[in-house]
Amino acid sequence: MGCAFLRSRPWGPRGWGAALLLGALLRPGAGQAQPTRPARPPAALYATYRYVAYTVYDHTDGDPPTHVAGVGGTLTLFPTGAYDKRLRIMGPNGARDFVQHGQCTVRGDSIRFAFTDAQGFDVQRGTYRYDARARRLTIAIAGYPPGNRGVYELVADVAPGPRPASKRR
Repeated sequence: MGCAFLRSRPWGPRGWGAALLLGALLRPGAGQAQPTRPARPPAALYATYRYVAYTVYDHTDGDPPTHVAGVGGTLTLFPTGAYDKRLRIMGPNGARDFVQHGQCTVRGDSIRFAFTDAQGFDVQRGTYRYDARARRLTIAIAGYPPGNRGVYELVADVAPGPRPASKRR
């Protein structure tokens, strides 16, 4: 009779596992991912890139995204956190140059550019995606009003390999 009594109660030998599991699941924060330090960006991210495309997403007018023609220039990301941007956009009235030098911060998939230009100190925030195999960097910078954004497509030049040894004659 004692054995049947233990099997029919949730706190019996088989019920302890379920009770412990239920208690663990009901504990605050259970089942939630524990915060971790964001992964460091790959070393290959720090390179000189060529701008190959620029698309503007403006959700205030309902028009489709604008693919900006005549995009060129470079973006260099340094391992020190510094960056050098030299973007040129050709328009109907000629070239327009955007030159920035500042600090770039990368955390997770977030990217932040802090710089000072003729208008003073500014910060641009967004997200990035890096394809190491294609050496392609996509940066989406948040615009105004919220929801608008500019998306830059960049490609890193292949780093030069070691020089071949000269042949002796």
